[in-house]
Amino acid sequence: MRTRFTVALSVMLLTTSLVACGGGKKKEATTTTTTRKVTTTTTAPPIAPLTGVPEADATKRARPAMIVKVDNVPMAFPLQEGVESADVVYVEEVENGATRMAVVFQSKDDTVGPVRSARTSDLDIAGDLHNPYFCFSGANGGVLKLVRNGPMIDMGVDRSEATRVYTRNQRGSGLHRFFLPTKEIYDVGRAGAQTPPQLFTYRGKTDVVTGEAATGIALSYAGGTSTTVAYTWDAAKKGWQRAQNGAAHVMADTKDRITPQNVIVQFTPYTASPFVDVTGSRSPEAELVGSGEAWVFTDGKLVRGRWSRPARDQVTSYTDAGGKPIALTPGQTFVELIPAPGSFLGQGSAKVV
Repeated sequence: MRTRFTVALSVMLLTTSLVACGGGKKKEATTTTTTRKVTTTTTAPPIAPLTGVPEADATKRARPAMIVKVDNVPMAFPLQEGVESADVVYVEEVENGATRMAVVFQSKDDTVGPVRSARTSDLDIAGDLHNPYFCFSGANGGVLKLVRNGPMIDMGVDRSEATRVYTRNQRGSGLHRFFLPTKEIYDVGRAGAQTPPQLFTYRGKTDVVTGEAATGIALSYAGGTSTTVAYTWDAAKKGWQRAQNGAAHVMADTKDRITPQNVIVQFTPYTASPFVDVTGSRSPEAELVGSGEAWVFTDGKLVRGRWSRPARDQVTSYTDAGGKPIALTPGQTFVELIPAPGSFLGQGSAKVV
């Protein structure tokens, strides 16, 4: 958006004319005023596409998105690092009511983990990001085939370009040993990844959110060992403090509390995928193409509306009751993909507190 300012500068030019007259008359002074118009143009700073935050570095604005799959089960939760630096975080249901995170980076770099395996839900998550880098620690054979032919650039542990990055960033052994420095993956790179589109509409500094006041959110996923999530509005930090299963969501290395500026509760249908995990449990699959109810929490308010996505390669729209786009606060956004009624493992729950 361009704002034009016109400044009128008056420059006084004093010209003294000497008039030679007979009889020695006095000198006369003549004053001439000239007005010159100077036009100055200023441009609003460009923004990072996934946060709406001003970003002056054109190279960083143009680079691809990167999705890192991060484990979120109770054993992995206290080990997490780097999630606070992500632009967008999708929380998806996996087997037995547990959850996993698809952590999306673009505007910042960090070391993130513990990195875990892919699920079929990731195909829809990646679909509108213009072939993002996709980092994961392996997958069921059928899922792996879908990923390698899907709408993402495979940068998993078995990819020749990425293997060295994974192996030199191991911490011990076991399922939670991989912690990835995102910059190292960007440095390795692969052809085909593109700049992501802007996923959300953002509000200006003076725009007021129209919605109902909300101090917090209580969420529960479905399944036998349901994951519970809570967000509490922090007016001082202008964000939503996250907790999971009754524990504050704090990073292991920095001790930073996860406090996104926006939380979207997207009521999502889940079906049974054709695949099972290592324990033999059937994996649920989030259906992110379609439409449904959505709650958008921003600036201490709740805006109730709808989500809609006509195709995998198109961006999800979030609109209010009047059909207008819901504007988010620039910053980090968490998208909680809560199971809608009729989902494979049962319906999740959401409550405003």
